[in-house]
Amino acid sequence: MLEAVLLVGGRGTRLRPLTNNIPKPMLPVAGVPFTEHQIARARAAGVTRVVLSTSYRAEVFSEYFGDGADFGVEMVYAPEESPLGTGGAIRNVTRFLRSGPDDPVLVFNGDVLSGLDIAGLVAHWRRAGAAVALYLTRVPDPRAFGLVPTDADGNVTAFLEKPTSPAEIVTDQINAGCYVFRRSVIDRIPPGRVVSVERETFPALLADGANVIGVVDDAYWLDLGTPAAFVEGSRDIVTGRIPSPALPGEVGRALLLPGADVSVDAVVAGGSVIGRDAHVDAYATVDGSVILDGARVGVGATITASVVGAGAVVGHGTRVSGAVIGDGAVLGAENEFLDGVRVWPGAQIADCTIRHSSDQS
Repeated sequence: MLEAVLLVGGRGTRLRPLTNNIPKPMLPVAGVPFTEHQIARARAAGVTRVVLSTSYRAEVFSEYFGDGADFGVEMVYAPEESPLGTGGAIRNVTRFLRSGPDDPVLVFNGDVLSGLDIAGLVAHWRRAGAAVALYLTRVPDPRAFGLVPTDADGNVTAFLEKPTSPAEIVTDQINAGCYVFRRSVIDRIPPGRVVSVERETFPALLADGANVIGVVDDAYWLDLGTPAAFVEGSRDIVTGRIPSPALPGEVGRALLLPGADVSVDAVVAGGSVIGRDAHVDAYATVDGSVILDGARVGVGATITASVVGAGAVVGHGTRVSGAVIGDGAVLGAENEFLDGVRVWPGAQIADCTIRHSSDQS
């Protein structure tokens, strides 16, 4: 048995209004909830049991996944009564774990899409006899991240806060959101309070002389925390840039879900997803976008790098680029919604051009 913990308790405030009524990890990415992609990849790596650490709208997860039988794993749920931070959430699941003290427990952040060699990470952990193995990735600009330097043997030497000056950028390696814990290490995390693994748990392990290793994997990695990244991740799965066993269709230019109705005179490309019972009318263009269930894209409308919410209507000739249109919103004809605009669910907008200078994240 190989157990995994998925941390899916976040509210996803940077993704509003997409997350107004649904947890971020349950947003449909390439046709299915993002958590389903993570479970499928974990199962392919040998995971047989998954514990979901839930908080916001916890019932959405259990209603969809049930006991996990339909997804090839055993699934149980560990709700947080109040937010406990990453370390606190990991500690909160201990009563549901079956692993022995020296067994590995995989831990995944619920908002990271990656091509990590999961089995390889576990193998590194075993060979090193480590307390914890961290998946690290390199980023071109690490200023937005905490840094994780390692020595020549892959041993983690420090956990550094976000750099504020060039002199503080001592590495381009960052914590990529997947760990292998020795079960006994999880048991030692203080229970019932907020705990940060990077500020408290991991530095304490280093101070005690524990073996904490970093495994750098340069495979695909994306934090799905913003609307632009959400669209990018969905597109990359559909086009096959990052493979997923959970993709409900063939890799290609677009994914049309059951009941989707696309006019023969429309263009749908760039890894777009057209949701169930959604309609794309004649001469419309949908490029690199996500059209959710029951939405309608009117005649001659253009949707680029955007999300159109469930049941929303985009009027004829309207242009939507780099924007998020909430569920049930109605956009009139010949409008423009550009560059990070977010239209709240149920809004009705007749005539306007709205542009933001950058994506609000």
